[in-house]
Amino acid sequence: MKRLPLTLPLLLALMVAAPAWSQETVIQSENVRFAYAQVLRVTPVYQTLTTTGVEEQCDQSPAPDNDQSRLSRVVGAVKDALGRQSDEQPDPDCRAVPVEREFRRPIAYDVDYVYKGAKYRSRLPDDPGNRLRIRIGVTPVVSGSRSL
Repeated sequence: MKRLPLTLPLLLALMVAAPAWSQETVIQSENVRFAYAQVLRVTPVYQTLTTTGVEEQCDQSPAPDNDQSRLSRVVGAVKDALGRQSDEQPDPDCRAVPVEREFRRPIAYDVDYVYKGAKYRSRLPDDPGNRLRIRIGVTPVVSGSRSL
């Protein structure tokens, strides 16, 4: 009975403050935790780019004689030493040919992973490796109307 006089003022103070508490409603936005999932397979998703360039293609001529080869090497060395003229004529056996090249680059990765026995697939910007950090959020479904 000695405690009753001490608890009575505390109880009265709580009852007076109760209307202020009831006006503030605190709703937690989401319960979140992080875990790791085991990666089963990573498949790159490629973007294919095609470019066109111009290359010089020359016809193969038969091998020149030994004497002509020596002479052409000497003439070429002299031209190199004196500096080549900028208005040289193009080789008649060569022509410009358009060449198409195809490039593939990975733009994303399809990742198959398993967490607690359930399999999932996500498209990610990077290869995650063997383990994938996942975010687990639990939010209750709250209906618009309450039945009493």
